[in-house]
Amino acid sequence: MTEKDDVSISKNTVCLWYDGEAEPAARFYAQVFPETKVKAVHRAPGDYPSGKQGDVLTVEFDLMGISCLGLNGGPAFQHCEAFSFQVATQDQAETDRYWDAIIENGGQESACGWCKDKWGISWQITPVVLSKAIADPDPGVAQRAFAAMMEMTRIDIAKIEAAVRG
Repeated sequence: MTEKDDVSISKNTVCLWYDGEAEPAARFYAQVFPETKVKAVHRAPGDYPSGKQGDVLTVEFDLMGISCLGLNGGPAFQHCEAFSFQVATQDQAETDRYWDAIIENGGQESACGWCKDKWGISWQITPVVLSKAIADPDPGVAQRAFAAMMEMTRIDIAKIEAAVRG
């Protein structure tokens, strides 16, 4: 097997654009989220508009089972909330662990369980209890859970459960 044969190529990969920070971002995600690993770091074979030969050009990583490619494309494009990763959590401890990791690493809070990491990627840290409550066939339950969520930054599961009970 040659080195070329060893390159992994997925049928569908999420490509995330970074301004020179693809490798630190991928390594951060691998420390924070389960089933996340950096698979390969590829260096530029020549100079390019935002970098030099030998700079990290792309980083292949799996993010909770999703194949991703971090591309160091330069400052031309920024991330926005139109794209986000939604992470389903089972309890408050897991919700807090992910939220705190993102915020304490230079990220920023937003509303309704959304936050943004220091590279501009948006994350929805969403407890399963919230998703189930909003999808509840009883419109009263769904409305109460939704109203409670609309008042939050980080999702508080106890408050969602209280809203479900009425």
